[in-house]
Amino acid sequence: MKALLCVLSCLGLAQPCLAASGASAAKIRAVPARIGAARLAPILVHGPANGLGFTAASLSAPPARGALPPQAPSAIGPSDIAPKLAAPVGRIQASQPRLERPAAGEAPSDVLPVSAAGARLDGLAGALRKAAADRTPESSPEDGSGAVLRGFYDSADKALGSSDVPVAAPENADPTLSALQPAAPVQNEPARVRDTEKPWHSLPVKETLDRLGTSAETGLSPSEAERRLKDYGSNTMTVSSGKPAWQRLLLQFKNPLFYILIVSAVLTGFMGQWVDAAIIFSIVLGNGVMGFIQEDKAVKALESLQSMVKTEATVIRGGERSRIPSSDLVFGDVILLEAGDKVPADIRLLDASELRTDESMLTGESLPVTKADGILDASTPLADRTNMAYAGTLVIHGVGRGAIMATGDKTEMGRVSGLIAGAVELSTPLTSKIAAFSRVLTWIIMGLTALTIGLGLLHGGLLFEMFVAAVALAVGAIPEGLPAAITIILAIGVSRMARRRAIIRKLPAVETLGSTTIICSDKTGTLTENQMTVQNVYAAGRLASVTGAGYDPKGDIINDGPVQGGLRDCLLAGLLCNDARLKHSPGGWIIEGDPTEGALVVAAGKAGLAEELRSQYPRLDAIAFESERQYMATLHAAPGGGRVVYMKGAIEKILERCSRAAGADGKAEAFDPEATRREAEALAAQGLRVLALARLDAPAGQDRLDPGALESGLTFLGLQAMMDPVRPEALKAVAACRRAGIRVKMITGDHSATAAAVARRLNLTDGEPRVIDGRALKGLTDAQFDEIAAAYDVFARVEPEQKLRLVRALQGRGEVVAMTGDGVNDAPALKQADIGIAMAQAGTEVAKNSADMLLTDDNFATIEAAVEEGRGVFANLVKFISWTLPVSIGPSLILMAAIVAGTTLPLLPIHVLFINLATAALLGISLAFEPKEPGLMDRPPRRPKSPLLSRALITRILLVSAWMFAAGFGVFEWQLAAGASIEAARTAVVNVVNTISTFFLFNSRTLDQPIARVGLTSNPWALVGAGAMFLLQVLFTHLPFMNAIFHTAPLGPAAWAATVLAGMLMALVIEAWKWLAQRPSRRPASRPTQQPQ
Repeated sequence: MKALLCVLSCLGLAQPCLAASGASAAKIRAVPARIGAARLAPILVHGPANGLGFTAASLSAPPARGALPPQAPSAIGPSDIAPKLAAPVGRIQASQPRLERPAAGEAPSDVLPVSAAGARLDGLAGALRKAAADRTPESSPEDGSGAVLRGFYDSADKALGSSDVPVAAPENADPTLSALQPAAPVQNEPARVRDTEKPWHSLPVKETLDRLGTSAETGLSPSEAERRLKDYGSNTMTVSSGKPAWQRLLLQFKNPLFYILIVSAVLTGFMGQWVDAAIIFSIVLGNGVMGFIQEDKAVKALESLQSMVKTEATVIRGGERSRIPSSDLVFGDVILLEAGDKVPADIRLLDASELRTDESMLTGESLPVTKADGILDASTPLADRTNMAYAGTLVIHGVGRGAIMATGDKTEMGRVSGLIAGAVELSTPLTSKIAAFSRVLTWIIMGLTALTIGLGLLHGGLLFEMFVAAVALAVGAIPEGLPAAITIILAIGVSRMARRRAIIRKLPAVETLGSTTIICSDKTGTLTENQMTVQNVYAAGRLASVTGAGYDPKGDIINDGPVQGGLRDCLLAGLLCNDARLKHSPGGWIIEGDPTEGALVVAAGKAGLAEELRSQYPRLDAIAFESERQYMATLHAAPGGGRVVYMKGAIEKILERCSRAAGADGKAEAFDPEATRREAEALAAQGLRVLALARLDAPAGQDRLDPGALESGLTFLGLQAMMDPVRPEALKAVAACRRAGIRVKMITGDHSATAAAVARRLNLTDGEPRVIDGRALKGLTDAQFDEIAAAYDVFARVEPEQKLRLVRALQGRGEVVAMTGDGVNDAPALKQADIGIAMAQAGTEVAKNSADMLLTDDNFATIEAAVEEGRGVFANLVKFISWTLPVSIGPSLILMAAIVAGTTLPLLPIHVLFINLATAALLGISLAFEPKEPGLMDRPPRRPKSPLLSRALITRILLVSAWMFAAGFGVFEWQLAAGASIEAARTAVVNVVNTISTFFLFNSRTLDQPIARVGLTSNPWALVGAGAMFLLQVLFTHLPFMNAIFHTAPLGPAAWAATVLAGMLMALVIEAWKWLAQRPSRRPASRPTQQPQ
């Protein structure tokens, strides 16, 4: 009976039914006319199975805390409820669905949630259709459940799933996307019900307050706020603890090359060479510690997000205002905003007066956003939601009031935090290539060692002797100096980039720049000046051009005549109807106030209208710009004693108020609004922001402005068109990147027309740039998105998830992606990119902490310079590797041949270590200082999957190794045959190897060009290293204590001559080879067979 009463109460039928059955008046009154949905929710979902799951307590008790969050309806729907209504009572108990508590910071629905659960409960319509038909909604009081019950009535006439509503394409979708638009999904819910699931910005204020269960005047009660804080958590974001320090340190040694060195050190110590073992261990430890110091702590990015929203807020609770920590705010709180406040949570504005916020860190939009409390379309992108204010953004003007609809991790800032945590930092191309190279080298060394032991044993050698010889072979084959050389070369690259205003935060990022194939660049402040500048002034029927860029008032107004009459009045209006100020600081000219107004002040200054004119036209009153009005007006006392009103604003709002126009002499004349509209449209088509200006002569005694008196009779003064100008150096840098085979894609929060105009000015592509709006990207499949990512050049009004998805799509196509950004919205993509580049001046701490490189001048040209340095770094790494491998392979071949042949070893393990460490320290490191070869930026980027060494270099390495083996083994046998001691013969072999290594150093200074083209003296460090190596060889050969340590002996002139001859012959052969290889094409900088840079 209780269950039946509850169902009837849902429809308001319980009281009439009881009355008809003769029930007492008290019993009738005890049954509510209509059960609110807030009570219906826990009954249907959480109540124990007693009939339909109702209990007597459930009819009167308040809803369970946290019941039915907005996401929950996925767990309950018509398929769950309808069968239960028709099933026998005894079968319902075991299958009642239960829902989880809402996540912290997320607003649950106020009633059987209108936004979600109500849409899912229309399955009840089939069971209750007849009862609903006898009941009209007007006959019951309107309460919080009204929206839900209206959905019941509307769906009573329809079979479940009878309406299929297609999904409309985005309003601003690119027409070329029609073939790629996703098919409309099948919709099984009536449109009327689904409309209740609209996002917050598309809801009226009243419905917003109803959903949040709050009041605009009194806010939440203190007890309710305390309950929500307890149930849903504080307004803070989750910060990952990251890896502990010890784990990050150990990960530095996760490198196959380090494994080889550690094994080499252990084996060397086993042979009793403790000094050598200590040196190798020091190399490994030093590289690991250096990498640990350079590594970025990923948790910093999330900690920075936390600090950005840690503030206090003015909240209304129980009708009283108070200041509380932002962490104590909950959804449904009503807060007040004023200039200087940092928005503490995501809010739906209830009212706003001249409210403007800086959302650049979240949306990428450089201009302040004017806020209002209107209703927006559900598909409105984040950057255009003018009735919302988001956590972490800054209020720069006006006041407002709003209701919090998301806190903590559920805010837009929290969502970005989650994206940062989920972004995957890929290994750099250099790291991948070195790892692959190390693995191959490891297997080769292990194979040669095993082969040597096996062949030695077959020739009758003793196991211990073969083991010692194999250890010497392994130690000789390992390039001990390679890890240190890589670190030093990268560190030198970091130093060079710092001198070019690029700060590298992670060493491998130096080389990654050199392999970049696509740069995804932010527009504002990177490709442009981030200083709005008036480009054109249209006055008195003529269009004038304005020179100069940025806030520096130096420039000219290029017109047919002097700046006077209507042109002067137009510029004067821009100066006076203005709240911005132009000031000079040690760093240059700056604007205090709105950038758009600042551009008008600068334009007036270029015409000779100094700010001192403001004192000649003192302001008496003003009407501030508001989104409804779309104009600003100021009243001034004119020098002659009269009064004048100046107005600026949207073109249509100004034109409809003007009946005359100022002529070339300043006098009013006939006005042609259509000609003015055509001129404004032509300017806007170029991506310029256009403002109209007008004047009205007021009575002499007027001291106040009346908006009603400004509806007509104004004199049109002109148009001023402005934009954020392209940096001149960025124009050159984009051209240089294109010559280097690097595509530049622009990603911006600005509108499509503005972005397209900047792309054209930058010559981003040969033809018309392909532009797409963020709305058109929504709903695309991964395959469709990949096609768009590759085909389009400019991405406008994009959101953080779309930036992240864009980077991933390009990486999935095998591209090496560099991403620039400065805001919180850029941070996930910066972390995901192969190299993230943040702006050091304008960038947020979150962006900086997510990036691999910082630009100290926020200039795209610096990226181009860094790419060139990165290519130079990679070239020097290849030069070192191609030089050091023969130095390791040659001695190993000498040892292997002796072991296989069963003869005396030409080299001892200590000789092998001496060769490796001495050549790496004195010779190899000089290659790190090798200057960049000409033409680096005229070559295409190397393919990401291309091997570290080209076939030509591998051939050269094998040739030099074979020559070193032949010369060393030959000198050893010659010395023994000539009667020299075994120590002298071994000394000769060491000298031959070191001398060939010295000559080959100069061959390796260029990868494919003869050394004569760059000059022997262009790298003085190579000359110093060669001189030091020769001196060390003399000491090694003739100094007695060195003889004792290394078991060497002095050599005669013949042995020295043979040593030098072996090095010179090899060097001449290599140079002749390079010279001949270049002759057929005669294009040293662009041969397709050269090693990619």
